[in-house]
Amino acid sequence: MNGLRVGIIGAGRSGVAAAKFLRRLGVRVLLSDRQRITASLPSSIQTESGPHSDRLLDCDLIIRSPGVPNHLPIMKKIALRRIRVWSELELASRFARAEHLVAITGTNGKTTTTTLVGEFFKTLRRPLFVAGNIGMPLSEVALKTTPRSTIVLEVSSYQLENIESFHPTLSAILNITPDHLEHHGSMKAYASAKGRIFENQTKDDVCVLNADDPWCRRLARRCPARVCWFSRRQKVRKGVYYDGHGNIVLRWGNYRSRFALRTHLPGPHNIENILAAVALALAGGVSLSAIRRVLARFHGVEHRLELVRILHGVRYVNDSKATNVDSTRVALASFADPLIVILGGEGKGAPYSPLKSLIRKRAKRLLVIGEDTPAIVRELKGIVPLEKVGHLAKAVQHASRVAEHGDVVLLSPACASFDQYNNYEERGRHFKRLVKKLA
Repeated sequence: MNGLRVGIIGAGRSGVAAAKFLRRLGVRVLLSDRQRITASLPSSIQTESGPHSDRLLDCDLIIRSPGVPNHLPIMKKIALRRIRVWSELELASRFARAEHLVAITGTNGKTTTTTLVGEFFKTLRRPLFVAGNIGMPLSEVALKTTPRSTIVLEVSSYQLENIESFHPTLSAILNITPDHLEHHGSMKAYASAKGRIFENQTKDDVCVLNADDPWCRRLARRCPARVCWFSRRQKVRKGVYYDGHGNIVLRWGNYRSRFALRTHLPGPHNIENILAAVALALAGGVSLSAIRRVLARFHGVEHRLELVRILHGVRYVNDSKATNVDSTRVALASFADPLIVILGGEGKGAPYSPLKSLIRKRAKRLLVIGEDTPAIVRELKGIVPLEKVGHLAKAVQHASRVAEHGDVVLLSPACASFDQYNNYEERGRHFKRLVKKLA
């Protein structure tokens, strides 16, 4: 790629990583963002802020950051010029070397599953890189990989939209429920983007799919890889399933066995995450004994049903990663104790009505924050007491006053964070600081 001119649209985490990566390869880079670019960059990287200029049309290749919409005028011009458009994932994967490239997508559960898969593969004692949407762009580690490496990636529909040759040896689609519809336009288009994860796989590769998810079952019809099913609700002939009595049953390759599930992860959704992770680990050569050891000590990830503190018999739980309605539905179903739920932020266009039944059963109060407050109030008022509190600090203070012994105060916003925070991590850490300051 030496000598090429590459334009990058979007100066977020992956855009900046791609810019630095390309400079190391000797590529001329133009990084463009509508906001002021604050990242520390080499002086050799050209930048522009404000409206994306036609300078991008002089580039040989465009790297499109996650979430950059197709309807932008510059994207339409790029399409007319027939300039190739890649995601950072596509770019970095062309330079990454690995014995196993594991890619995991899905609407919910990606981060927990990716982290757990990384812990499984760590037991093989080979070079391991866990990257992608989980926090470290692949560009930051691609040149450090070797043919003995294992790369475990959390990937999003945004990243998969602009791939060409991206080829995981092991892939997984955990589930597909409404999310990012303001970007993709329809569930069919969203599912199709997720399904691109396996389009370059072959019969020598493995794709792990959720047998309980109708979209996954449809996508399986065009999957070129060997499909390994996982299920929490039914037996599967080829794959991994939960028998409903505390056991995981294996029916894959040379495995014909079962073992008792010992886990610290709460909720039925985490059983599904575990099943998918176990399937990927088995397909990648991790031993059953190692899988069982890791499961017994794994406590989950930050911002996903994370217990922050128990104060006066009240549990405070950080689920800031619940950035869509289905994630919050999963969180509500994970608790038997009465809930005081903090909802709200930047909405994604999906209805909140799917939460009604669980709110009626599990919640005793809703505290609503953020810019999508009017929509949340309109759809959920009248089920349980609901209060508009504006921002997180006020929500935590109010929750601490009304919570009683045995209650759970749950931050599970069902919304993105960008109206008040840079990302869901910042929101979750703010929640934790607020909770730890409570007297």
